[in-house]
Amino acid sequence: MASTKLAFLAAAAAVLLLLLAPPRAVARHHHHEPADPCLDADADASAGLLRHKDDPRCSSPAVSQKGGGGTRAVMTVNGFEKGQEGGGAAACDGHWHSNREMIAALSTGWFAGGRRCHKPIRISSVRTGRSVVAKVVDECDSRHGCRDNIVDTSKAVWDALGLDTDVGVVPVTWSDA
Repeated sequence: MASTKLAFLAAAAAVLLLLLAPPRAVARHHHHEPADPCLDADADASAGLLRHKDDPRCSSPAVSQKGGGGTRAVMTVNGFEKGQEGGGAAACDGHWHSNREMIAALSTGWFAGGRRCHKPIRISSVRTGRSVVAKVVDECDSRHGCRDNIVDTSKAVWDALGLDTDVGVVPVTWSDA
């Protein structure tokens, strides 16, 4: 009898703990876009104005930073075609893109909630001194593994800059074109 009572109390305690536990499984399914930390709170949100801060996640590459030449970044090579390691279809339009296109994905802060979608950016290689213009088509999600200072580009951008994609990571500067 004592054994049955103890089993009943243990089961009741387990059910109570489950009822009182925070609903983690449900919370994972509700994706609320966090407030953009780079959006200027004093500006009209629809204007998409960015704060001019020393924080590289929030810098506005439209304005040259100290020393000029754009914002310092790390350029990585990405596959934008279906089935490549770049992930899903592009965030800006939901389409796959050819690696022969001059295209880029920007870290979350620079992607600016999509306000840079289909906008041209100028990318300059620190190593070769060459510059190219590429179109932003995707986000490199800094909330899920991408660093805050990434300009992720297609093979075409690497080729135009005279860089070897086998290197995989190179220093660049970039700005809105």
